[in-house]
Amino acid sequence: MTQAVSDPIDHEPTPAAYCHCELYARSTERAAHAGARWLGRADEVAAHEAATSGMHEALELLPIDGRIVIGSGDDDGPLGVGRHIGAGGTPVDLALDPLEGMGVVARGGSGAMSMIAVGDRGSIQTLPDMYMRKMAVGPTARGQIDLRRPIAENIQAIAASYGRTVSDVTTIVLDRPRHHDLIEEIRAAGARIKLIPDGDVTASISAAIRGTNDHLAIGIGGSRQAVVSAAALRCLGGELQAQFWPTTRREIEEAREHGLEDIERVFTSEDLAPGEAIVVATGVSNGDLLRGVRFLADSARTHSLVMCTRCNWVRFVDGIHFFARERREEVRL
Repeated sequence: MTQAVSDPIDHEPTPAAYCHCELYARSTERAAHAGARWLGRADEVAAHEAATSGMHEALELLPIDGRIVIGSGDDDGPLGVGRHIGAGGTPVDLALDPLEGMGVVARGGSGAMSMIAVGDRGSIQTLPDMYMRKMAVGPTARGQIDLRRPIAENIQAIAASYGRTVSDVTTIVLDRPRHHDLIEEIRAAGARIKLIPDGDVTASISAAIRGTNDHLAIGIGGSRQAVVSAAALRCLGGELQAQFWPTTRREIEEAREHGLEDIERVFTSEDLAPGEAIVVATGVSNGDLLRGVRFLADSARTHSLVMCTRCNWVRFVDGIHFFARERREEVRL
């Protein structure tokens, strides 16, 4: 296990009894196990259903009174919005995605993950299900971006914060037709581009972790992903800005029904995920950030990222899960 933990002398310690951050890895690991068995089998629905079932079973055993505010699938499903889950205990709100990158798994691609974000009751922003323009950076470039400015100016500011030239900055963009103009602007600015097929939240996290060689995640994606990304960026010390990108008048009306009168408002990480936050992600298929599930003779190995603002730590957890008590395999380094 690799961990980055702040000096306890500089911060008030948090009693472990009040934080179950590491327990949430059980839910993402279980979902990753189930979803990974469908890697490359060209069945998005089956992969998603398997991951959803795995996460649901694990969450039901946790000592929480969990309310799902951002769910997976239909509201009538086991992880639908408004559902309560857990064995009883600490009241929390949950934003979850059992399988980010269903299409990636179906194609046998890279970078699929299982994710969950946890906040105190009422602390996770609920938004209408619509597109948002988003921009995410890590701690080094925090305070240097502005979604209202041209992309070239933002890239120049990011390059300056890293002490690099613009041509050494890597931007992550979802490979979608709606990003044609954005991609051309980034190319004109002189930055590098990494096009990804799926993985909106993964891109934001990757931009905030040194060693991935990614510096900016930008583009148009779902509001659900924006909230989860905001929670993750708060844990990592990065910054996310997001703004609604409505495609119909009905979506504008829906935003106003949620009490959001200013459709052009730019949301920050603190707006979308205020208060203490826990974010856990487990790799389903191999990616730049996390390794995917590896199945062995009688066990499986997972690679997870556990982040918590209350505990003030970020942990990469390498786990081995045995399928039976009678083990035939040795634990491998």
